[in-house]
Amino acid sequence: MTRQYELKRRAERQDETRQRIVDATIALHQSIGPAATTITDIAQRAGVGRVTVYRHFPDEATLSRACSGQYFTEHPFPELTTWAQVADPVERTRAALHEAYAYHAANEAMLANALDDARDHPVMAPFHAYWAAAADTLMTGRRLRGRARTLKRARIAIALSFDTWRALTREQQLDDRRAVEVAWLLAGDQ
Repeated sequence: MTRQYELKRRAERQDETRQRIVDATIALHQSIGPAATTITDIAQRAGVGRVTVYRHFPDEATLSRACSGQYFTEHPFPELTTWAQVADPVERTRAALHEAYAYHAANEAMLANALDDARDHPVMAPFHAYWAAAADTLMTGRRLRGRARTLKRARIAIALSFDTWRALTREQQLDDRRAVEVAWLLAGDQ
């Protein structure tokens, strides 16, 4: 009985240590960005040694997947099925922009650092895939073909983009309502 208890407690401690490492990495990525985050920083913040970090995460890719998986689970994207239920494509776009911009605002620190430092890193593939699917969702029901459809989808994708939101709200200092108005114009749904 004692041996089983000891093994169970050891496994719990390992899980707790792994979680502290993931939490430390997420916090550092939000505050200083992935490029500036070192294993030493992670170990110090998690209260473990560097070897312990490597024991749980043998390479950067494994650690990055664990962190992004946890982050996006805790901060889920807006629900595309909700957008798809809005029959009018123009109203669907307006509603989607409001939700997308609220999401960008709530996750600005992480998204800004992740996109600045790791935009093309494989760990960001689910992020990019989600926003591509979002643009596709907003194209549903639009009777456009060929070049006109391609250009419309591009305008919608640009309007949904975190970078567009950041340019409108941070660089142009628009409030969320006005940023959505401008993005809606960019999408071409006026």
